[in-house]
Amino acid sequence: MNHWLVKSEPFKYSWDHLVKEKEGMWDGVRNYQARNNLMEMKVDDLVLFYHSNEGKEVVGLAKVSKEHYPDPTTKEKADEKGWVVVNLVPVEHFPKPVTLAQIKSDERLKNMSLVRLSRLSVVPVRPEEFDVILALAHES
Repeated sequence: MNHWLVKSEPFKYSWDHLVKEKEGMWDGVRNYQARNNLMEMKVDDLVLFYHSNEGKEVVGLAKVSKEHYPDPTTKEKADEKGWVVVNLVPVEHFPKPVTLAQIKSDERLKNMSLVRLSRLSVVPVRPEEFDVILALAHES
């Protein structure tokens, strides 16, 4: 199983939107590396849900419910080089959001893709980073 982080601006698509829908299509990705990351996602991979711009924090945990398929929001030809989407389902709203400031100040997370590749909306997360984020989200 792999771990991922997806970023969304809350006014466009928030954690609450995903919870309300029960299953959401992760669409609109228009960066080749982020698209390649979507193509690597497998059913049941765990995904950290990050609110960008407003909040700048990891707010919940989701999982992949459907692997990549052509993005219906684009007019481009659907082929192996076209844009894709995955479906996500919510797993848990974190009791304590994990802020970008916390992530940047934690030595264990200094090389996290969220920090190093800040422009990408879909990034891999190493297992040890994933565990740290979960621990921070659940600490009292």
